Amino acid sequence: MAEKAAPYLRMKSHGAQDLGSIEVAPEVLEIIASIAVSDIEGIASMRGNFASGVVERLGKKVHGKGVKSELSEAGLMIDVYCVVNYGVSIPKTAQKVQEHVRSTLENMTSLQTQEVNVHITGVQFETPHTDEQH
Repeated sequence: MAEKAAPYLRMKSHGAQDLGSIEVAPEVLEIIASIAVSDIEGIASMRGNFASGVVERLGKKVHGKGVKSELSEAGLMIDVYCVVNYGVSIPKTAQKVQEHVRSTLENMTSLQTQEVNVHITGVQFETPHTDEQH
């Protein structure tokens, strides 16, 4: 059976002329949100799945990992799954993530987000560096 493709977000072009419609794939919104999250200081990494981990180990960057988008009648909802660095204020960092994701999506797509939910899935501790001195 063929899977149903995710619906594209449709927008009308703005301006004096009606040039047609613009369609944005949900994956594009997830990539934009993921890049916005990685800009926030205190975020160690984004949570991915097994497949994205394998792809990253092969040297490719996976931009949409750790972000899930959902479009409903209520509006656009974004869920962000991330790991924070030890010692940062989780509430302040999560709020920065919410604000930055919302503003980045609005600036790039003109879409208003209904919710930006931040899920902290772990804390990254500093790993001690081993010196090879004999």
